[in-house]
Amino acid sequence: MKFSKTCLVLLLLFGGAHLAQAKKAPKYGTVYPLTPAQSALVDKSIAREKVIIQNIQKHTPLVETYIQDTKPDPKLYQVPVSDTYMLSRVDFHKTFIDKAYASPTRKESGFFKGSLAAFENIGKALHLNQETYNTQGFMDMMFIDPVGFDRQHYEFNYVRREFLGSVRTVVFDVHPKVRGQGRFNGRIWVEDQDGNVVRFNGSYTESTSEDNTREYFHFDSWRMNLQPNLWLPAAIYVEESQRIEGNKTMGLRAQTHFWGYSLTLPTRDSDNVSVEVEGAVDQSQDSQDVTPLEASRLWVQQAENNVLDRLQQAGLLAPPSDFDKTLEQIIINLEVPNNLNFPTPVHARILLTTTLEATTVGNTILLSKGLIDTLPNEESIAAVVSMELAHVALGHHIDTRYAFNDRLLFPDESSFQRIKMNHSDQDNTDAAKVAVKYLQVSMYKDRLGNAGLYMAQLAERGKALKQLNTPKLGDSMLQADGTPWLAALEQGAPKLNQDDLTQIAAFPLGSWLKTDPWDDTEHMLNAKRYAPMNARDKMPFEVTPIYFRLRRYETAQAQPVQPTQPAAPTASANPAPAAQ
Repeated sequence: MKFSKTCLVLLLLFGGAHLAQAKKAPKYGTVYPLTPAQSALVDKSIAREKVIIQNIQKHTPLVETYIQDTKPDPKLYQVPVSDTYMLSRVDFHKTFIDKAYASPTRKESGFFKGSLAAFENIGKALHLNQETYNTQGFMDMMFIDPVGFDRQHYEFNYVRREFLGSVRTVVFDVHPKVRGQGRFNGRIWVEDQDGNVVRFNGSYTESTSEDNTREYFHFDSWRMNLQPNLWLPAAIYVEESQRIEGNKTMGLRAQTHFWGYSLTLPTRDSDNVSVEVEGAVDQSQDSQDVTPLEASRLWVQQAENNVLDRLQQAGLLAPPSDFDKTLEQIIINLEVPNNLNFPTPVHARILLTTTLEATTVGNTILLSKGLIDTLPNEESIAAVVSMELAHVALGHHIDTRYAFNDRLLFPDESSFQRIKMNHSDQDNTDAAKVAVKYLQVSMYKDRLGNAGLYMAQLAERGKALKQLNTPKLGDSMLQADGTPWLAALEQGAPKLNQDDLTQIAAFPLGSWLKTDPWDDTEHMLNAKRYAPMNARDKMPFEVTPIYFRLRRYETAQAQPVQPTQPAAPTASANPAPAAQ
């Protein structure tokens, strides 16, 4: 009995000591001393973070945020149930203030002062607690800590070396020395030449919240080397797989993209707008006068050029690109069998928005990046292009009031609000009928079932993704009741079947193109494609994580990636399976 009592006392003493030790244990784990080289790199990263903040104040990029709320699904893991879309032009020179980082309130806008309205809308869209949430916190994800990232406020733990693309980085775990609202807690990747933080992943510490509402979400923030020794924010991915909203368990995925850091006036002498249409005869050198019909067409063309220039200047339209040529070849594939001899060539350009939309400006067809990204094959692209080509053939041109350039002299952030480029419902109905006729005599006539499958998937997901299908400049692919304008193509399409791994109805967002954040140019992804292994791998129209193969600016300029032409959307019904 004595032995048992003694053991019990010892156990209690040992347990109490262990508990006391546990209470004194650091919240974020043990901090190990850095080597002199590691310590020097951390000091570099702290200094470079200040330089990045100084540099971004010189720019006014466009900031696009697209959010999908999700719910659990037994087969697909998570499926979108609603969405939110926001597009803003931000002048960071007017938004930074030099002050200590403090707990924000509704009246205190923090270092993004001047952009509170745009950033607050993002916070609301994320369903965050507006009484405690840092309303500019979503944009804070561009920076680790804009005023407090230093040795006095943070601990650094070395993890390993890692390549992100061709850029060698040193990885550190970072956490605040003293827990406080809005401090970064996560991991950073520091490129080993100049000490720039090129990626950081984690969240911000929160205040005590009694209702379990998150004030900050987990995020993965990426930067790109856009000019010599200049790394700027490029994209942010946000994900919370489980959060409580009312009495429901919800998920959330969001992407924010930045572009337009260096907006320049467009030129009219690009090589990418020189495609000749077979059968069209240029007689401009044989005539000294202009007929009324030709004058009318030139007047429309003047309005077209004014609008295209203004949209590119505002950062809403990509400069001419190699991918335009791929689209213009599809236009020719539709023109030739339908004997469409336009007096001037029909061109194609890319809108930089994620929203699924298309329109025409004179003889130029505009397709959004988001729309192109989700189209899984050439026949699906041809279906969309055929409807816009029908608009051109039917004379559904842009309002000629834009031939007067003074009507386009307004702030850039108003561009998608002031320029009316959408067609009427009657125009869309007429164009859809003509488009089907074009397709039925084209080289795509035997594969129209695949285009119909895309339309069926779009209608099915369109019920939840209303914002994705709400255009900012042009026309939606869906009618007001959710029926695709090209629903006639569904008649020859197979039934949607998630378990059929050979059936790819639509791609996730970001599947074909990438935007250069500096000059807004569009490039095809230089990536290997894999066949889906299960239904979850399909992800039609969904937001997915972001991962960049980073390159240094000098390397990118010396060895530019040359996409295979026209290996983007191929003529095959579905992407060829590849080894996993």
